Amino acid sequence: MGKTFSQLTSQQDEDKLILPNNSAIASKTANYFSTGSNKPPCSSVLYARAAGTSFVICPTCQGHGEIPHELEKQLVALIPYGDQRLKPRHTKLSVFLAVIICLLTFSVTIFFLYPRPIIVYPVGLNSSMVTFDDTHIRLNMTNILNISNNNFYPITVSQLAAEVLHQTFVVGQVTSSLHLHISPLATGQMHYEVANRISDANTYKICAQLKVKVHHILLHIQGTLSCSYLSHQQQLPFESYEYVDCQENTSMPLLEIPHPA
Repeated sequence: MGKTFSQLTSQQDEDKLILPNNSAIASKTANYFSTGSNKPPCSSVLYARAAGTSFVICPTCQGHGEIPHELEKQLVALIPYGDQRLKPRHTKLSVFLAVIICLLTFSVTIFFLYPRPIIVYPVGLNSSMVTFDDTHIRLNMTNILNISNNNFYPITVSQLAAEVLHQTFVVGQVTSSLHLHISPLATGQMHYEVANRISDANTYKICAQLKVKVHHILLHIQGTLSCSYLSHQQQLPFESYEYVDCQENTSMPLLEIPHPA
């Protein structure tokens, strides 16, 4: 008898409403079950507990269901494993092309910016002028240098330093500031003049006496050119040996090199 009474009491408790009767909530619950009848009955409990709050349209109910506004930002989107959005097309091809383009760009940049040698080649003597004092010889000579730029960017020659030696003695020096631009893959030409003073007694006799038929002396020229490119400084050494007539003035044809158009 007691067991039957407890069963009836529990059955009556289940039939009671969880919340007080509210026509607005009842209508929303009825609409929800009428449009989404395939949803489980437990959804009505969620709507009943959300009484007194605002509702928004459920994004996963095809626009027919509603959820509390407070739970809008707590929704979790579930995407099927076989969805195409999880398998974007041509992913491997796109990655491969991106890697190839980066490698090509890097290779081309290195190819054009890699420093190549700058060659300084002494062409020779262009002119010389000789004068005699009582004990020494004054020899002013002009030499020519060719500068070949093998890089794909221009260079600037900023300074020249050279000295002339005769029999291991320094007879002349020159230091001058320049501003010579040489285009990419081009060759430039420059002239420089050195004033020499030779005091050797035997050399003076050879050059001053008219009876001597051979009056050429050997001069050793060595120097450096300072150039800059891409914010980098470089010293370019050069060296040459010149036979100079120390009795007569010499003037040779000016050697011009063709400049690229």
